[in-house]
Amino acid sequence: MEIFKDILKFSWIDMIDVVLVALLLYYVYKLVKGTVAINIFIGIVVIYFIYLTVEALQMVLLTKILGGFISVGFIALIIVFQQEVRKFLLMVGSTNFASRRKFLSQLKFLKIEQGTSTDIDAIISACNKMSSSKTGALIVLERNNNLDFLANTGDEMNIKVTQPIIESIFFKNSPLHDGAIIIQDNIVKATRVILPVNNEKNIPQRFGLRHRAAVGVTERTDAIAIAVSEETGQISCFRNGEFLPFENTIELAEILKEDLD
Repeated sequence: MEIFKDILKFSWIDMIDVVLVALLLYYVYKLVKGTVAINIFIGIVVIYFIYLTVEALQMVLLTKILGGFISVGFIALIIVFQQEVRKFLLMVGSTNFASRRKFLSQLKFLKIEQGTSTDIDAIISACNKMSSSKTGALIVLERNNNLDFLANTGDEMNIKVTQPIIESIFFKNSPLHDGAIIIQDNIVKATRVILPVNNEKNIPQRFGLRHRAAVGVTERTDAIAIAVSEETGQISCFRNGEFLPFENTIELAEILKEDLD
């Protein structure tokens, strides 16, 4: 009977509380899924439930040990998930969070079916052409996080994305080919952009400075980066600071359309 009484006391404030917690958990999952951070997150949850269990069983020694771990858990979480926390804060503070796609469109389980406005096929076709001619390229696709702080390091543009435009930008004799381009909603918003470079030594030797820049920008933001190697012509894609595996460019196009949707 007590349970039914508690249910009857459930107010609209409680409903808002539940919805906000659900949204928070959704975005936490969205940030850590597909990365090693998801395993760390699961490990922390397991430890917390073990702590609740030993506390209920009145196992004093284990309770004190795990309690000490839990008490500093917040600081530990910030240290372990520093990249994910940065992305979350960027997502919350981005000026285009609500205006560019509308707030509700960020919730994939609420939005109606709609395609991405970015012409992924044109981008992939340009990458295939540049790959065959071994033309180096670095393309950054903006998602939720506003990349104006990076765009300001290059030349501001306002050009519609087409295959010839991308190829002409990265043409070896073009004054715009050096650096990266940033694409937002099918518009090239900046060229010759300087990206943060990842200096970790665990990155494979085959990845040069262009690829390290792709890793760096996707570590710090939720953007997706596509790199075309000038030495081998290989097309690589990076998300969440990690290499995104794909069998062919057709599969890559489908992945990008889903991520940008």
